[in-house]
Amino acid sequence: MTPAPPLALTMGEPAGVGPEIIAAAWRALKEGPQPFAVVGDAALMRAQGVPVESIAAPADAARAFARAVPVLDSPLPAPVTPGRPEAANAGAVADWIEQAVNLALAGEVAGLVTAPIAKAPLYAAGFRFPGHTEFIAELTAEAPFAGVRGPVMMLTAKDLRACLVTIHAPLAEVPELVTGERVRRTARVVHEAMKRDFGIARPRLALAALNPHAGESGALGLEEIGVLAPAAAALRGEGVEITDPQPADTLFHDAARAGYDAVLCLYHDQALIPVKTLDFWGGVNATLGLPVVRTSPDHGTGFDIAGQGVARADSLIAAVTLAGEMARARAGQDSFSLRGRRWAGGPDEGAV
Repeated sequence: MTPAPPLALTMGEPAGVGPEIIAAAWRALKEGPQPFAVVGDAALMRAQGVPVESIAAPADAARAFARAVPVLDSPLPAPVTPGRPEAANAGAVADWIEQAVNLALAGEVAGLVTAPIAKAPLYAAGFRFPGHTEFIAELTAEAPFAGVRGPVMMLTAKDLRACLVTIHAPLAEVPELVTGERVRRTARVVHEAMKRDFGIARPRLALAALNPHAGESGALGLEEIGVLAPAAAALRGEGVEITDPQPADTLFHDAARAGYDAVLCLYHDQALIPVKTLDFWGGVNATLGLPVVRTSPDHGTGFDIAGQGVARADSLIAAVTLAGEMARARAGQDSFSLRGRRWAGGPDEGAV
């Protein structure tokens, strides 16, 4: 029987903790069922004190994985100093992401896991996207996809799946951004992803309220009455099982989480605080509603500790594990190949 394709794991910012947590993740997972191929610089991986094997194609990863880190070698143009990002390497970092996405679209890898990137050196090199999520959405925009297209950001920790209606928006702007259409679209993406990526036949969604006590019948805000409850009713009319807006302070305890498969959170901290409280070290960021599986660790580049050997790999290990589970749930999906460099351009173009 032909083994399932491996995952592609992009190295991320080379001066950050990415290379060392990849090495730690390989040590933890090398005897497991889910191989990955690193897309990055093989010499930098060897510098982490692990055996490395350069491979010609992802199909070679499975046979090498138990004894060495398989790397699709794409060398960096400039030396790496831990904690000090180098703008000259930014193009390679973006190219690693694009290479991994193309491999996923071609069916050569089952999905991708992305180590953290640093925005400043990428922007200096002409990168025109707010981050990983928008870049991957652009790279996959032409690929066929049977469903409501995202991207939607989902954060996971233990049994919590928290999906964001808005992401990095100032709190003062959130009420205007939380429209009925945005809530409905997010819920449709999450509903389909629960079935496609998690094998849940009848997903149960919870909807967080915006205001304290879900607005207290209008006394503490009108968004629940004017926006959220009508959006939930419309979704139920489409066959999506979703609650009316619920007070966020009672949505995340153990018994509450047992009542839903995913929760729609309206702003960043409403999702991130419970996720990080439940599992600060092991949270995972997953992107829903794309033609490819994509996860990443729920932390940044860690420049302040890079190269010191103290970075924890819990979140990356969890991200690899989740990507493998999602890929297995998606088995049988069509693949589609895109080629060509897409990361450079004007600073005001292309944000999704």
